[in-house]
Amino acid sequence: MEVKIDKAILALVQGDITDEETDAIVNAANEGLRGGAGVDGAIHSAGGPAIMAECRKIGYCPTGQAVITTGGNLRARYVIHTVGPVYRGGTKGEEALLRSAYKESLKLASEKGLKSISFPAISAGVYGYPLAEAARVALTAAIDYLREHDDITMVRFVLYNRGTYDAFSGALKKLIG
Repeated sequence: MEVKIDKAILALVQGDITDEETDAIVNAANEGLRGGAGVDGAIHSAGGPAIMAECRKIGYCPTGQAVITTGGNLRARYVIHTVGPVYRGGTKGEEALLRSAYKESLKLASEKGLKSISFPAISAGVYGYPLAEAARVALTAAIDYLREHDDITMVRFVLYNRGTYDAFSGALKKLIG
């Protein structure tokens, strides 16, 4: 599914983010940038040791923020590591932190002069964020950013399974009418 947001394309695809050829892919990282399970483990495994070497030099990334490393052996030139919130019932500022994770990733891409970026569903796996709500926050953050900035021309949400794709597709239909 693709929609045009001003001069940019926002796309939803089902697939493996490590196969993406956008300028950057986004990693759903942990604060210690130590690698982990899910998309984090897959990116480190596919990208090779150069990504972890740079993560160790950076050392830390607070929840809601983003840092950038090489893409290592990936097709993407860069990996933007962002830390989404662990969902604790929705009363601990989770929505603002999740929105910030997306926005800070996009800002970092803009600062680096990147034109295309691919996101996973941040916080929607082991961090327990309810999928429909995570999709709404993610897509709203991306749409708002694209409407205010014309430097990024492609934002892709690469969603690992059909259920995640369907949640994002439903949220996007509600947001754009």
